[in-house]
Formats: sequence, C-alpha cells, structure tokens
Amino acid sequence: MTAAAPRPPSPQPADRAAAEEASAFGHDPVPPDATASYGAHPDQVVDFYRPAGAGTARPAPLVALLHGGAWREAHDRTHVSPLAAHLAARGLAVASVEYRRGGTGGAAGGAPGGATGGPEAPGVPPGNGRQLPRQAEVQAQTAEPALPPAGRWPDTFDDVAAAMDALPALARDALGEDTVDPRRIVLTGHSAGGHLALWAAARHLLPADSPWHRPAPPALRGVVALAPIADFTSAIRLRVCSGAVLDLLGGPDHATDRLPHADPAALLPTGIATTIVHGTTDNEVPPQVSAAFARAAGAAGEEPTVAWLPATGHFPLIDPSSDACTAVADEIGQLAW
Repeated sequence: MTAAAPRPPSPQPADRAAAEEASAFGHDPVPPDATASYGAHPDQVVDFYRPAGAGTARPAPLVALLHGGAWREAHDRTHVSPLAAHLAARGLAVASVEYRRGGTGGAAGGAPGGATGGPEAPGVPPGNGRQLPRQAEVQAQTAEPALPPAGRWPDTFDDVAAAMDALPALARDALGEDTVDPRRIVLTGHSAGGHLALWAAARHLLPADSPWHRPAPPALRGVVALAPIADFTSAIRLRVCSGAVLDLLGGPDHATDRLPHADPAALLPTGIATTIVHGTTDNEVPPQVSAAFARAAGAAGEEPTVAWLPATGHFPLIDPSSDACTAVADEIGQLAW
C-alpha cells in the first residue's frame, strides 16, 4: 500500500475489461431485508441488509454503500446488491443508498438548495490552490458523444446529504438496536459513488452558508472509496465517463464556480480515516485520478491509505466472485471493527 502513483499502466485489453464487467453484472440481484425512505421522491430510499449472526453477538457496524454508474439514471443500487449481501455475510450491517441521478429530464442547473446561478465559494480557495481546468479544456468535452446527463445539480448532493443525516435513525428502525450500531459507520462507494462517499465525509469543510454544510465532521469510522472519481480536475482532463463530471456540475459554464463545492480533492483535510482502493488497469476511472487525490491530500497534511490492486480493472472491486472484492471487504472490515 502506498500513496504514490503506480507507473501509468498499459490500457487493459478490451476483452479482459469486458469480461470483468460481465462478471460483476452477472450476479442475480439480492433483495434487501428492509427498505426505508428518507424523502418523498422514489429514489430517496435506502435498502438495508441484515448482518450474518445478527442477535448472537454485539450489534454490528454499519456500512453505508453508495453505488456508481457515472451519476446516470441507467444504473441504480440494484447492481451493487450482491456486494451488499457479500458484506452482510461477513457480519456487517449494510445500508445501500439510492439517490437522484441524471436521466432524460436533464441535469438541474441551479445553485445548492435550488437558487439560480452558480454558487460562490467564500473561504474555500478553488481546488485548494490547484489549477482548475482551462475553459478551452472543458468546452472541448462538449464534442463527446451524446449520453444521458450525469447527475442533477443540486439534487444528487441534496439526496446524499439527507440520506447520511437520516441514516442512523433509519438503520435503528429498519434493523433494530440489537442488530446494528449506527455509532460505528464506514462509508464506502464505487466510482461515482466513491466520489459521493468522499464528498459526504467532507461536508464540514464546505462554506458555512452551503445547504450541505455540517458544523462538525461526521461520526464515521472511516471512508473506503473504490476506484473513486476523487479528483475532478484530473477527471475532467481525462474525460472520465465521457464527460460525466461536467454534467454533474451542470455544464462547462458552471464548472469553475461549482467545483470547490463538489470536488473531494478541494475539501481537505477531512480528519477522517480514508482508504482508496483502485485497480492499476482501470479503463473507466484511470488510477491517475486517485493518485491526484492522494497528492492533494498529502499537500493538505493528510495521508490516505491507497491500495493499488495490480492488473485489476474497474469492476472487480464490486464483484463478490473476485479477489479484488475480498480485498475491498478486508479494508472495510479493518475500519469497521
């Protein structure tokens, strides 16, 4: 484990990447033991998975799981239900969080809380002093092939903030105090969900007038981010997920103003134990994105644990049949217990 970046690997062969993706998505969905709502919208729900051995020992830690899918509507929490069940089988209570994503209706364009225009960032220097993408670079991405919008501003962030604030009470009600201990929470997420996990852990660093601001760090055991879109500056330059980051921010015109409110690499140091797990041959979210986050954290005086998984692509991290997923579960367990 090291925070230093591996040498940029050769791209993973397309057939190998396709096989990994097919394996990860080839598992049957696992229905939850309970589902609870944290809002009125159909996507404002959390699925709960009961830990193996519930009721026979002390209450289990809670893993809050945020799914990926480039913040786009096509992928919901169903595809990580096998991972949720896998973690539950290891004795962890799991909360799989759904949230609003970008779809045919397009991404919302308002500022946080629904106001119009792009937000300012008082007291938060853009990117912690890191250079933001040049306007020409973000405009060039409008040439990407047309895809459904990625995320909704501010809805996606509204939902994750609301879900995390409601989670302790929801978990107690859904699983019972003898089953889950919501004072021991590990936050994890894959890809776009990894971004949301890192962001949720950093809300106390947002401007005080942000609707997502917390007055104090969240009570987390830690964060385990899996192939996360952790550094927006590098992700924009690398055109990760066909320009999904710019979609999430509401388009190129809003990127500079909104990036300090949404980029985990601009919200450091968090003071929360953080582990990044990333495959060195990831073609979807290149490992350089996590390496950039690790450098930003180091510059802010914080050293995350970074686990580079050799010859591993994007999807084995959420595939219960893979060795990579075993490594992920071990990292979560180290923080949870």
